[in-house]
Amino acid sequence: MKKIFITIVFVLAAIGVQAQIDRSKMPEPGPAPEINLDDPQRFELNNGLKVLVVENHKLPRVSIQLTLDNPPILEGEKAGVSSLTGSLLGNGSTSISKDDFNEEVDFLGANISFGYRSAFASSLSKYFPRILELMADAAINPNFTQEEFDKEKEKLITGLKTQEKDVSAIAGRVRSALAYGTNHPYGEFLTEESVNKVTLVDVQNLYRNQFVPANAYMVVIGDVSFDQVKELVTEYFTPWTKAAPLSLGYSEPKDAQYTQISFVDVPNAVQSEIAVQNLVNLKMKDPDYLPALVANQILGGGGEGRLFLNLREDKGYTYGSYSRLGNNKWAPSTFSATASVRNMVTDSSVVEILKEVDRIYKEPVSEKELKNTKAKYVGRFVMALEQPSTIARYALNIETQDLPKDFYKTYLERINAITVDDVQQAAQKYFNIKNARVVVAGKGSDVLENLEKVSFNGKKVPILYYDKYANKTEKPDFSASVPEGMSVQSVVDKYFEAIGGKDKVDQIKSLKLVYEGEAMGAKIKSEEKRTADRFAQTTYMNDAPMMGVIAKGDELYMKQGGQKRPLPPQMQQDMLSAAKGVFPEQNFVAGGMAKIAGTEDVEGKEAVKIEVPGEVVQVVYYYDMETGLKVKETQIINMNGQTQNQEVLYKDYQEIDGIKFPGIRVGSMGPQKVESKLLEAVINIEVSDADFE
Repeated sequence: MKKIFITIVFVLAAIGVQAQIDRSKMPEPGPAPEINLDDPQRFELNNGLKVLVVENHKLPRVSIQLTLDNPPILEGEKAGVSSLTGSLLGNGSTSISKDDFNEEVDFLGANISFGYRSAFASSLSKYFPRILELMADAAINPNFTQEEFDKEKEKLITGLKTQEKDVSAIAGRVRSALAYGTNHPYGEFLTEESVNKVTLVDVQNLYRNQFVPANAYMVVIGDVSFDQVKELVTEYFTPWTKAAPLSLGYSEPKDAQYTQISFVDVPNAVQSEIAVQNLVNLKMKDPDYLPALVANQILGGGGEGRLFLNLREDKGYTYGSYSRLGNNKWAPSTFSATASVRNMVTDSSVVEILKEVDRIYKEPVSEKELKNTKAKYVGRFVMALEQPSTIARYALNIETQDLPKDFYKTYLERINAITVDDVQQAAQKYFNIKNARVVVAGKGSDVLENLEKVSFNGKKVPILYYDKYANKTEKPDFSASVPEGMSVQSVVDKYFEAIGGKDKVDQIKSLKLVYEGEAMGAKIKSEEKRTADRFAQTTYMNDAPMMGVIAKGDELYMKQGGQKRPLPPQMQQDMLSAAKGVFPEQNFVAGGMAKIAGTEDVEGKEAVKIEVPGEVVQVVYYYDMETGLKVKETQIINMNGQTQNQEVLYKDYQEIDGIKFPGIRVGSMGPQKVESKLLEAVINIEVSDADFE
């Protein structure tokens, strides 16, 4: 009885409390919390190195961050020297070899890394003296050897080659080059030619002129004492020769004279990279710095930004659309609104991004948007204060950005004081819609026709054309790349003749192909069976079935773990149209939807492209112009605003029973390339319904 009474009292009390609170309204925010930031302890060496120490004894760990706050430099015809310098720093020192250096760091469970203007180390606090000593030795007495230089140069060039057809890398390079000009440190870029011009002497000179202590800051955070840090840093870094970096001039960047589209044709692009950008002169110490950040957050700072809500949530054009507002004390920075979109909606996406930038420029934001955005900044700021590194970062910003000493102590107060007018004034100052460059990198044969029709605010937006190195060029001529008289049928006929003749191909009623390769330490086998209206492809890992794709009649589904997983109806329809048949070419020719889409270099040879369009899945087949053999296949999947690209190369054709099949397939499994060899090819095998279940 007593328990029942207590329960009733508790329920009544809860009801009373509920009656006193109107839960349909969001609680009013309280006053901004008072921020009490302890200033890091500080000292400076005679050579100019400034050291900030943040003691935190909660965990027995320590981190060391060395930052050289030097102005940017123009590398010119030897662009790449700074990258090579950074990669060579930290490879031991003149007194300890690279292998011995790395072995000792690993043995201590520590980490040491270098850039050409920075260094970082972390370890248990009991190893702090030795790790600081190793870091100082590597920084002051670098081990620059010709052997390591040659290795790092080769790695850098290999990386550049992998980016040659990467639409994101191309777009980023052209965006920077057009914003700043290639005669500016922020606009120049690395090429194989410029890297090849760099010598070991260039690296040594850059290090000597730029890796100097005049503008150097060291931040030490963790389970250490100020006195210990001062004693050890003084001992190990005093030998660092006092010097100031050389000051080099460069061109002054300028915005476009009028809003224009700068288009880069990337024939292999499966989606378009779009950026609406302009230059901004914004520094952290500017009075409107915080209102500008809030304006950018409302426009495109995340999942609740206007760009995201428009292009993804409303239109479904992209997986995400965002904006970024930079700040820089040395030179102008950039504002950019970006998205990666499907080819077919490139022109529409450009218009929508321009609309959103124009809207925040012309119309005041809502009180609700401002209130929610300020709440986010307050929350992030307060949470960040829980990290000891935050105090050090704030202190470093105050030192390097010429900020008032109370910049962060009054941060929340100034955020909460921002008004709707403040936001609009910042947007009008930094989001320049009248002189914007709309940089689009994409597949010209798919997107240019509609892109040329784009108009905004009643005016047609002109298009200028650039190559992938930001050189001005002529409009691409897509028709010129396809020989006169070539058709889908003629390409397929030549392919069938190349693999054995159309008569022999027509006699094939069923086919089995088995390929095997290795990935991630496992044996990967692919078994494929085909008839005119059915196919089954099963992937095995170490002989255990991992996944299958089954198609029969009008049905296509995945099979995993013994369970059927139907694919979306439109995806089924697209894949059946492009891939069904003993040879897919028999089916897509009959379907009448395939089209010639120009030519492209594949492994150093010109290949003609046949596209089989689809709403969700688009398949592109590539045939060698000389031999007629199929050399590549690309599958492009567009779903929920996201694009995936799967590519397979076909090589080393082998003749089996009078028909040639690729002896090698090169595909991918995650980030790893998988080369599979043909194990078995059987023509006119007996198949049953069980083979397609």
